[in-house]
Formats: sequence, structure tokens, C-alpha cells
Amino acid sequence: MHTAYAKPDTLIAAALAPLDWTRAVSVVVAFSLLAALAAQIVIPIGLVPITGQTFAVLLTGALLGSRLGAMAMTVYLIEGASGLPFFYGGTSGIPHLLGPTGGYLIAFPAAAFITGAFTEHGWDKRFLTAAGSMAIGSAVIMLSGWAWFAIITKTPLPAAFQLTVLQFIPGDVIKILLAAAVLPSGWALLCRRASQEK
Repeated sequence: MHTAYAKPDTLIAAALAPLDWTRAVSVVVAFSLLAALAAQIVIPIGLVPITGQTFAVLLTGALLGSRLGAMAMTVYLIEGASGLPFFYGGTSGIPHLLGPTGGYLIAFPAAAFITGAFTEHGWDKRFLTAAGSMAIGSAVIMLSGWAWFAIITKTPLPAAFQLTVLQFIPGDVIKILLAAAVLPSGWALLCRRASQEK
């Protein structure tokens, strides 16, 4: 019995169609490992470093869709919390997950889900709408990180905003633009391949 897990409304689902249960699990694990790899790209700038994680989270949601994207990020958090050195700088464990930067991490599944939901409605087929969906997903991560950091460290909200959001906006814009550029290009390549196979 061959049961498709997801409609081919995302780039990965279309490229791997039919996306059955086995392929879906493999893709979820692969993208959780991508997030772990991206977390090792660290630029220390203070209490909250710049990492490649948000790039991986947004791209995961956009490529896998809402359900699989959220699952991949949930698996990533479980992997890191269980002791695998998958959080930034090779850190791991529940204390890190619940530490000052935990708000960003905990928002990853929601951000991937939201970005993926926009993708499932065709937002990934054009650069501007792809960038818009990723900007919304990024905002979810930033707002969660800001609120969490302010509560955990008892930092006033304006100061916490400076530390956890404001200084990251330029880098996030670059990450969003890079990730958004991948999607329409990927669809164009997929369509070209499909037309050549006919």
C-alpha cells in the first residue's frame, strides 16, 4: 500500500512526489540535522549570538510546508534537549533550551509552521511573497526571543528589544533575502525538468 503523506504543494513534496511516510520521516530528520548544522555558524556579538539557525528554520518551513516543517523543528529541539550537541556552539540540554535564548528556540516550530502555511498557498513561487512569508516567520522568532529574554533575565523591555531584536534585523534581512531567492529558482528548475521529461 502506497500512501502519500503530503500534497505536492511545496517544493520538496513536488520534487520527491509521491511523498510517502518513509520519505516524509527521512526529510524531517534531514532538515532537523540542517538546523543543527546551521546552529554551528556562530557570530558572537554579546549575550545573544548571531547564528544560521533562523535561515534554516525559515527555509525548512518554506520547503517542507506547515506540518513537516514544524515536525522537523520539533525533532531538532528534542535532539538538542536530549543531549546531542545541536544548539549553537555545540551546546545542548534542557537548561540551554530554557535559558535566556530559549525563546528563539521554542518559537522555531511555530515559525516553520507559519512560513510553511504561506508556502502551501503559493507564496514561495515569487520572490516578494516568499520573502514576506519568511519575514513573518522571522518576526515570530524575534518576538518570542525578546519576550522570553526579558522575563528570564528581568531586563526592561526596551533594553531587551535592543539586545534581542534590533541588532539582528540587518542580518535577518540578508538571511530572508537569501532563503527567499532559493524558492522561485527551485520551482523554475523543477518545471524545466518536468517539461524536459515529457
